[in-house]
Amino acid sequence: MVAENETTDKVVPEPHHEEPILSHTEDEGEDDDDDEDEEQAPPSHPAINYPGAVLPDTRIEEIEADQDLIADIDVNTDYIDLVHLKIGSLEDLHLERFKKLESLCLRQNLITSIVELKHVPESLEELDLYDNRINHISSSISHLVNLKNLDLSFNRIKNIKNIETLVNLENLYFVQNKIKEIKNLETLTKVSNLELGGNKIEVIENLDNNVSIEQLWLGKNRIGKLQNLDTLVNLRVLSIQSNRITKIEGLDKLVNLEELYLSHNGISEIENLEHNTNLQVLDITSNRITSLKGLSHLTKLTDFWCSYNQIANFDEVEQLSKLPDLDTVYLEGNPIHLLNRTSYRRKVKIYLPKLKKLDATYFA
Repeated sequence: MVAENETTDKVVPEPHHEEPILSHTEDEGEDDDDDEDEEQAPPSHPAINYPGAVLPDTRIEEIEADQDLIADIDVNTDYIDLVHLKIGSLEDLHLERFKKLESLCLRQNLITSIVELKHVPESLEELDLYDNRINHISSSISHLVNLKNLDLSFNRIKNIKNIETLVNLENLYFVQNKIKEIKNLETLTKVSNLELGGNKIEVIENLDNNVSIEQLWLGKNRIGKLQNLDTLVNLRVLSIQSNRITKIEGLDKLVNLEELYLSHNGISEIENLEHNTNLQVLDITSNRITSLKGLSHLTKLTDFWCSYNQIANFDEVEQLSKLPDLDTVYLEGNPIHLLNRTSYRRKVKIYLPKLKKLDATYFA
């Protein structure tokens, strides 16, 4: 293929194209069609011919065809890394040649269909398809039973499916897709890190069998309630930032929880953390908190992030003095900061003499 670099001394008309179909797979169903409420592509218009001479571009850059990208790679390699190369077709890569492949990284390309992964050997342990144009998980990956890491983040996937046989998965990433429902993960009992941030999920559900999960990332969804988490007894990190949570609840069984991220919700009270005594990091930034009660029993807490809430009285800061390991606190954006900018740091330090860092700035 040949690409022409833009120059300042030429004018090139910009034709409008219709949005292409994102993937054609042998098992794609109606449930992957675009929603009616999805943003529609703009109508096509004829190209505009601007006046002026078009000068030839002498700076021509050759872009390798897909089939040439791996022509020189040893067929016995166990690792292929093809990042940001505008690859559009897996078929042209002829991946069937690599019988010993263990890791395949195809980040930041233009891949729409993963059907051709049916030719990848079962030995594959890591598959990275981050930032492509995939809207359907083809059953062509169901034979990859030795996969440990699967990254399908930043694609256009709406349904989690066709991964039930990937029972050795440990890290599973679906960040920034269009997923509405957590499902079809029951057989993935070895997953320890599950990332579903940046989707359209409304309910935490169907995770009863996934007892090995240690990190669960659900930020930037549409979740309204903390629920259905009781079986995740090994959970150490729970992130549910930027959702629609109004109450801290449903965490009683998570006795091993060490990090809890609840920023940018609608929470008005710190409560129901009596059983979460292993917490080390608590983030409740940008909520509606008016009091710092409910923390005194969290004696392992080292980081408390409470910026941009409604803490209006310095006496509330005294509640934190009962936490022996606390060394980092964020309180900027609260009334105690906004109304006392000159004395704010000094007063906080009086109440918390052992504090090392306040609002990202260390004390001298």
